[in-house]
Amino acid sequence: MPSLKIFLWWFVIGATMAISVIMLQGGIREVMQAQGSLWEVKLVELLTAIVGGGLLGGCVALILDRIKKP
Repeated sequence: MPSLKIFLWWFVIGATMAISVIMLQGGIREVMQAQGSLWEVKLVELLTAIVGGGLLGGCVALILDRIKKP
């Protein structure tokens, strides 16, 4: 259970960091200005980047936690 808590916490942190990078690069603006099916494609790109950032953060945290344990 502690591993799940660690993963979920760092998943949220990683996803938040991914959102902040996307916002700094203007990705949110591109999604809002897109129209039609392009909007759906841009939204899927945005969500995959956010989930990818979360998975990266969660997996790295689990690896580091396992290395730290005796």
